[in-house]
Formats: sequence, structure tokens, C-alpha cells
Amino acid sequence: MKPDGILKHVAAAFGIALVVYSVAYTGIEHRRTRQGPWRVVFTNDVSGAPAILIDQPRLTITNVLIAFQGQALPAGGSTGPVAFGEPRPVPWDVPFGKCVFTDTTSLPGTIVFELFGHEIQLLPRVLTIDKSERPWHSNETIVLSRASDAAFQRE
Repeated sequence: MKPDGILKHVAAAFGIALVVYSVAYTGIEHRRTRQGPWRVVFTNDVSGAPAILIDQPRLTITNVLIAFQGQALPAGGSTGPVAFGEPRPVPWDVPFGKCVFTDTTSLPGTIVFELFGHEIQLLPRVLTIDKSERPWHSNETIVLSRASDAAFQRE
């Protein structure tokens, strides 16, 4: 076989492999990110207590407010929105505590916070607060009392 013939075959095989890889990567990445990340806004409720507002529109989870009754906004703590779409080393600071676990392999993934002594876990299937599962209800307000009280209310 001529050297030119081998180079053509190698170049063709490389080109085919590159096209297959590009198509597969694009498809896998689209499937992984199509639902988008959790969006959490660190804010305060109408009474001024610290609160988080959770949204995940693709799962029809919107305006879920978790308020921390009896707590004060941390001094110098920033508030605002955070989108959890990219992996980061944990734990890392968020305005009212720490993000202790993130799994963003397939969005929206799983996010776990420790905020004012409460463990709050965002899962696509369910919301857990202090290891207690509760179904997602859009436009819901959940009021958490101090962690030592170990009680929460639903409004």
C-alpha cells in the first residue's frame, strides 16, 4: 500500500471519530443540562427574617420560600441569587451558612445546605428539612423556628 493511501485512511478514520465524538458529546451535555440548575435567592421575608426563595422552573417548582423565624440577617452577609449549575468543592459559604454537598452531574441535581442549624436538601423528587421529607408545592412558605426547637410550620 502506498504511503498516501495510509495517510488518507488515517485522516478519514480521525475525521469520522471526531464527528462521532462531537455529536455524542453535544447530545450527552444537552441531556445533562436540559432542565437547568436550582436557583436560590438568599433574601428576607416580609417580617425581615432571613429566607431563601427556591425556583426550578423545568420541574414546575417556583416561589418556595423558607423563612428562618427568630434569626437575624448575618452582619456583612451578602444576599442575592445563586444558580447551582457548576460543581464546586464543598463545603463552601453561602450567605446564611454553608453548602455542604452538591451533585450537578445531571441538572438540577442535589444541593444540601446547613443554614441556621437546619439541614435543607433540594432534590428533584422532594424537599428535605432536617431529614424530614416533604413534597414540593409551588408558592409555599415554610417557616422554620430555631434549630433547637426542631419544629417547622407550613403556611
